[in-house]
Amino acid sequence: MGEEHAFTLSLINSLKTLGKKRICSRGELLLKEGEIEKNLYYIESGAVRVFLLSAQEEQTIRLGYQGSIINSLSSFLKDSPSAFYMEAIRKTSVKVISKAELFEIVNKDIESLNGYKCLLETVIAQQMEREIDLLTVSPTERLQRVLERSPDLFQHIPLKYIAAYLRMTPETLSRIRNS
Repeated sequence: MGEEHAFTLSLINSLKTLGKKRICSRGELLLKEGEIEKNLYYIESGAVRVFLLSAQEEQTIRLGYQGSIINSLSSFLKDSPSAFYMEAIRKTSVKVISKAELFEIVNKDIESLNGYKCLLETVIAQQMEREIDLLTVSPTERLQRVLERSPDLFQHIPLKYIAAYLRMTPETLSRIRNS
């Protein structure tokens, strides 16, 4: 596992040197539903949420903050319209890395390719953990699961977005945290 982690860190460090810096205001959309995702975003500071807009409500499916890589992965990989929106939830600085730049780095040597493979494996594992979160009935258990993976979540993400991610009201989340 240590070598795989080193490959991933090496790739992330390479990605941080690429791309254009973009400063996003709170509420600014990086991607809209129906657009094709052409970029990978490395969050230097701030926070981003990925959400689905249905007729009934917004459903937050992913949160990212400093040090995270985020995008609409399915759209990015398949060149298909995104089902999601991506929004800065506070003033956010991102490095915007195009698909072409990413694959230029990934294909330059075996270490970078291994880093990309490890990064994808990590994302798949995170998606599986998220699916378990969604199937977990108890709000307390959902919160515990997320905090085990991201113990500093509350330092980076406003409470209302964490509550939405956990499928509960901000009041329920506050009550659980205070108990």
